Amino acid sequence: MTAPLLEIRGLSASYHSREGITPSVRGADLDVGPGEIVALVGESGSGKSTLAQAVVGLLPPGGRIDEGRIGFGGRDLAALPEREIRAVRGRQIGLIPQDPGVSLNPVHRVGHQVAETLRVHGLATRASAREAAIELLRRAGLPDPETRARQYPHELSGGMRQRVLIAIAIAARPRLIIADEPTSALDVTVQRVILDDMQRLAEESGTAVLLVTHDLGVAADRAHRLAVMHEGRIVECGPVAEVLRRPRVPYTRRLLGAGAAGPAAAAAPPPARGGGPIVTVENLVKDYPLPRVKDGSRTARAVGGVSFDIARGETLALVGESGSGKTTTARMVLRLLEPTSGRIVFDGQDVTAARGAAVRELRRRVQLVYQNPYASLNPRFSVEEVIVEPLRAFGIGDRAARAARAADLLDRVGLPASYLRRRPAELSGGQRQRVAIARALALSPDLVVCDEPVSALDVPVRAQVLDLLMELQRDTGVAYLLISHDLAVVRRVAHRVAVMRAGRIVETGTTAAVFDRPAHDYTRRLLAAIPGSAYRRSQDEPHHAGAAGRKDRP
Repeated sequence: MTAPLLEIRGLSASYHSREGITPSVRGADLDVGPGEIVALVGESGSGKSTLAQAVVGLLPPGGRIDEGRIGFGGRDLAALPEREIRAVRGRQIGLIPQDPGVSLNPVHRVGHQVAETLRVHGLATRASAREAAIELLRRAGLPDPETRARQYPHELSGGMRQRVLIAIAIAARPRLIIADEPTSALDVTVQRVILDDMQRLAEESGTAVLLVTHDLGVAADRAHRLAVMHEGRIVECGPVAEVLRRPRVPYTRRLLGAGAAGPAAAAAPPPARGGGPIVTVENLVKDYPLPRVKDGSRTARAVGGVSFDIARGETLALVGESGSGKTTTARMVLRLLEPTSGRIVFDGQDVTAARGAAVRELRRRVQLVYQNPYASLNPRFSVEEVIVEPLRAFGIGDRAARAARAADLLDRVGLPASYLRRRPAELSGGQRQRVAIARALALSPDLVVCDEPVSALDVPVRAQVLDLLMELQRDTGVAYLLISHDLAVVRRVAHRVAVMRAGRIVETGTTAAVFDRPAHDYTRRLLAAIPGSAYRRSQDEPHHAGAAGRKDRP
C-alpha cells in the first residue's frame, strides 16, 4: 500500500477568547494518499474547517494547535516555523478556502492575484505570469478570462470569485489540494466542470485532495474515502460505498438519514396566502462598464429585459449558472442597484426611482439574506447586536424587548442562547449564516430575498432552516425571492421557478412543471448536472456496491 502523503495523528486544536478555551478538533487521525480524494463531512461546527486550516498553518486569531502531528513529505507541519510553512503553502499544498469574500484582495485585479502565486514561487516571470494567469482562469471555468483578469473581486459574482480562488490553488500544481467547500457557491454545471478538473488532476499527476464538504452528493460521486467528523473527532472513515451503505456509528446514520430525507425528498406546499403580487418586475435591464480591452466591448449586459412577479406568500426561485444575472436582478429589486431601464412595483407602488423616506420604508418591508455570511456580519458586533440592529434602526421595542426577540430568533434558527454573546469570528460558516437569517427575519418583512441562503449549511441544518423558512411563510404570508444554484433546495421550497441564462429568463413555470417537463435545453442541462447519483444509489440500492465511474481505494 502506498504511504500516505498527508498523515494526521492525534491532532487537537482549540480557540482562545475572552470567554475561555473552546476545543474544536480533538485527537483527530486522518491519512490522504497520493492521487486520492478523501471527503471530510460533518455538521457545521464539527471541526472540519479547523482541521483543514491547521494543516496549512492558517488558523484564525485565537486558534492554536494543542497537540498532535501533521506529517507531510517527511516533515511535521505542526512543528514548522511560519517561514517554512509559507514555503509549503501554495507551492506544495494548495488551499481553496470556503469564502472568496475575505480571501481575495479587494484592491488588486484578479489576474494580478493569480499571477502573484506563480511569481512568488518562481514559476513565471512578470512577463509570462499574466498569460499564465489568464489560462488558469480559463481552466477554472471563468468566461472571457481576458476581461475577468482585469476586473476587481467586487465586480464578479460569488461563483466567479470562487473560481478565481480555485485558479490560485491549482496554479503551482501542488501535491495536495485542501478544498474547503470549494463548490458551495457554484452552480451545478460549473461545479461539475471544477470537480472534473480536480479529479483529473488527482488521476493524472497524483495530486491528493482533502475535500471538506457538507454536500453528501459531491462526496459520494467524487471521493475514494469518506471521513465523518463529529464534535471535533473523526468518528468513522472508510471507502465511500462502505460508509454510505453500512455506516457503523449512530451519528453517521443520522447524517445520512438527514440527507436522504432532505430537500429532494419533498416539494413546496401551496402558497400560504393568495392575493395580488407583492412585487412586479417589468423589463429590467442592467449594464456595467468594462475595463478597456483591445477590440472588446465597453459594457456588459448583466440583465437584459427580465420580467416576473411574486405573490404574497409565494416563493419564486431564480436559478441559473454563476454570472447569469440572478443576484444582479435581486439587488435591483432591493434597490441596492439602480436599473439601467425597466420598472419595479412593490405592493402597488412604483419604487424604481424612489428616494428618501420611500426607500427607507422599502428597506423595512424587504430584507436580504446574503450569500456570504462572512462579509455580511459586522465583526465588531456580538450576535445579539447583529440581530437587534434592524430593530434599533427602526425604533422598534425597548432594549429588553429587542434582546428577547434576538433570543427567540436565534432559537428558531437552531442556535443556543449562549451564542448571543459571541462574535462572528467565533462561529463556523454555517452558524454565521443562521445568524444572518435571524437578522433578516427580525423586522417581520413582507418579502425576503434569499441569495443562496443555505449554501453554507450542512445537510441536517439546511433541512432545519428550510423547514423554518416554510413555517414562517405559512404563519406570516412572507414572500421569498430565492436565488439558488441548488436545485434540490429549489424543488423543496419554491412554488415557481424562473431559469436565467446570460441575463435573460429562458423558462418559467411551476416547480413541478420545470423539473418534470423542462422545455428548454439549458434547463435540461442544469437538471442533468445535479450531483449525487452515487449517493442516491446508496439509498435506493442498499446491496449494490461501488459507485459508477469511481474506483474505491484500499
